[in-house]
Amino acid sequence: MKNVLSKIALLSMSALALAACGNSGSATEGSATGTESTATTGEYTDTITIVWYPNESGNDMEASREAIGSYIEEATGKKVEHQLTTDYAIAIEAIANGQANLAFMGAQGYVEAHDKNENVIPLVVPSGESGTLEDAIYYSWINVKKGNEEAYSDGNGGYSLDNIQGKRFSFVSNSSTSGFVVPTSGIIAAFPDEELTQELLMEGGEGKFFSEVLFGGSHQGSAVNLLTDRADVAAFCDTALINYVEAVDGEKNAVGTTYAVKEDAADPFTGMAGQEFVSISVTPVLNAPMVINNDVTSPEDQEALEAIFTSEEMNNDPSIWKDPESEESALFEKEGESQFVTAVDAWFDPIRALSAK
Repeated sequence: MKNVLSKIALLSMSALALAACGNSGSATEGSATGTESTATTGEYTDTITIVWYPNESGNDMEASREAIGSYIEEATGKKVEHQLTTDYAIAIEAIANGQANLAFMGAQGYVEAHDKNENVIPLVVPSGESGTLEDAIYYSWINVKKGNEEAYSDGNGGYSLDNIQGKRFSFVSNSSTSGFVVPTSGIIAAFPDEELTQELLMEGGEGKFFSEVLFGGSHQGSAVNLLTDRADVAAFCDTALINYVEAVDGEKNAVGTTYAVKEDAADPFTGMAGQEFVSISVTPVLNAPMVINNDVTSPEDQEALEAIFTSEEMNNDPSIWKDPESEESALFEKEGESQFVTAVDAWFDPIRALSAK
């Protein structure tokens, strides 16, 4: 089983490498607005509305949201409105039907929105340390509560998914890349004899693979399901938890690492300081894009938005890109040359392949 999971991670990395070869983007390479379809209705908005997933709608992300809004107002001369959500589907529908100009969303959510409206395209993606798309990844974790990890030991010093069958499992949302599409793809590959599908894994109960299936609604919510014993096993990602937990035993994003809730963790982790969990599976995932709906965003605004997101000023703002050592919360960590870079729709084809399972 450990070999199977290793192959899943390898395939994910290979797909990423192939996609990156097709578009190794930097702040000066390519143009999302210039390389994608931009046929529009011509009914452009007088304000710029940004819709945010539940993961980024919390009070701890307010400073980052407001900073991004201020840059956009300066660049376009238009007022910015932030639409906060409690459900992935609301954000996906808002960007697809033109209620929002911009959305920061996972790759799977983007794929779903683009399927609904081909004029929803990537604007920028946060890069990796190299400053390009070549290492623009984050990590999907499958986790168990500290003290229960031995039940998932592979007997060779590592962990496997052999014993997750029959357990209570928490996902994030069925539109979540790292909180559903990637972990279910790994589970399907790990249990070939079960003839599983992603749809089958959405339901629990008698005769099902899991005894119960929960959806946290956000990565934070899925983690809370685990820590409050509503779930035995839970999927969530590193970037959504980075402001709330810290590695206390092992290296970040390594299998077997133990994480603990920080002393000053904000909601929904208030009062949970010190509670721990262990990652028994870790898989790389394509970074989440900021996407744009060109039906409702004028060509002038499209150009202004791309320019400001790829500007040195925005990409060095600590309220958006925090120092990894800082205790402050922000949307992203500034590691190496990390910055916003342009991307095209085809970069997300590896996610399309996973979600077709």
